Amino acid sequence: MGHAPFRSRRLGILISGRGSNLQSIIDAAAKGRLDASIAAVISNRADACGIETARKRGLNALIIPSKGREREAHDGEVAAALKEHKVDLICLAGYMRLLSPWFVQQFPQRILNIHPSLLPAFPGLEAQQQAFAYGVKVSGCTVHFVDEELDHGAIIVQKTVPVLDSDDEHSLAERILTQEHVAYTEAINVVLEGKFEVSGRRLRLQRSEVRLQK
Repeated sequence: MGHAPFRSRRLGILISGRGSNLQSIIDAAAKGRLDASIAAVISNRADACGIETARKRGLNALIIPSKGREREAHDGEVAAALKEHKVDLICLAGYMRLLSPWFVQQFPQRILNIHPSLLPAFPGLEAQQQAFAYGVKVSGCTVHFVDEELDHGAIIVQKTVPVLDSDDEHSLAERILTQEHVAYTEAINVVLEGKFEVSGRRLRLQRSEVRLQK
C-alpha cells in the first residue's frame, strides 16, 4: 500500500548509548538534508552520552529508566511520552531494548531501526564481529521498518562496505558506521515523503529518485 507524506514531520529518537546516529540525524536536520524536526530524544539509561548531546542542542531529552521494569510497563511509558510530544516517526539509534509487540502495534510502519549488517545476514548483537568472523567479502548496514520480529521488517535502504584484507572487526565497524549515517538520513527522507508502497517484504519507491545525503 502507498503512504501519504507526513504533515508535521516530527521525529522521536530512542537511544541507549553514545548516540552516534542521533548526532548524525541532528546534523542532517540542521543542515537541511533532512526536512524534519526532532520532537524528543528518549533514553532508557541515565548514563547515555546521547542525552547530553541532545540537551546541548536544545532538544527535549527524556530519561525513562528500564532497569528492573517489565518490558510492557516501560514500553507503555515510552509510548505515552512519544504521543505527548506528537511524534510522527520513531528512529531507534542504538536502542538496546527489544520492543514489545504492543509497542510496535501502536506505531505501525512508524518505527525505523538501523542494523550494522546487510540483513537478513547477521541479525542480533555484534553483527560486525559476526560478519568479520564469517569471512564475508562485503558487509554494510540496513535501515528497516520495525515489526514484531528481531531485525526483520521491510528493508528501506542498504549500504555496502567492502571487507578489506587489512581490516579487523574494529576498522570494519567504523567504516560501516560512516555508511550508517548516510543511510539513516536517506531512509528517513524516503519514509517521510511517503512515496513508496510495501508489498510483502518488498518496499518500492513511487518515483525515480530520492533525496540523497551529500
